[in-house]
Amino acid sequence: MKFILGALAALGLSTAAVAQDHAGHGHGQPAAAAATVTGTGVVKKLDAKAGTVTIDHGPIKALNWGAMTMPFKLSDASLLSGLKVGSKVTFQLKDQKIVAIKPM
Repeated sequence: MKFILGALAALGLSTAAVAQDHAGHGHGQPAAAAATVTGTGVVKKLDAKAGTVTIDHGPIKALNWGAMTMPFKLSDASLLSGLKVGSKVTFQLKDQKIVAIKPM
């Protein structure tokens, strides 16, 4: 009986540890999601109507993201001003929204 209780307790701790470790894995959200992080990449598409910009970006270590191409929502559509497809940019994200972007 003690063995079974001990095994169940260990399983419960292991399950909690796995769930906690998995919570941020692959989803790009570390514990401090409110922090602003910086990325760099190349503009692939501008969509003023949707308020998005698609960027082929390098790895963003602060979010545990590898390099990829993806669309980002903009905190303000005016951020598209001065951007062109093919422009190399540096950008700042907060809650996965671009809050600042500028050509390099």
